[in-house]
Amino acid sequence: MNPVNERVKQIRTELEISQREFANRIFMSQSSLGEIETGTRKVNDRIIQLISSQFNVNKNWIKTGKGSMYATEKPDIKLEHLIEIYKQLDKSLQDYLLEQSESLLKLHNRQSKR
Repeated sequence: MNPVNERVKQIRTELEISQREFANRIFMSQSSLGEIETGTRKVNDRIIQLISSQFNVNKNWIKTGKGSMYATEKPDIKLEHLIEIYKQLDKSLQDYLLEQSESLLKLHNRQSKR
């Protein structure tokens, strides 16, 4: 298999996300991503650009394997998802989510002190 295809799969597994979510974020079907990961489909420059911009991955690393995988730091996919959910809520639900999050943090802090 082509090393570029292997690095695409490595990125996805490193981020701990499904093929479906990864494919959706780079505007392709899950089956097309599966073909990339198995080496039956080539990775073109457009796909490399989308992966780089969506997941903060170094384009040169995708192409050559040289340098750091991430352009700056590994993105926090779960945090990004939570932010997207938060943005879609109306103000009262945003306030409620924040209150619940603060309560969970207090509970967590109390339990970790035991």
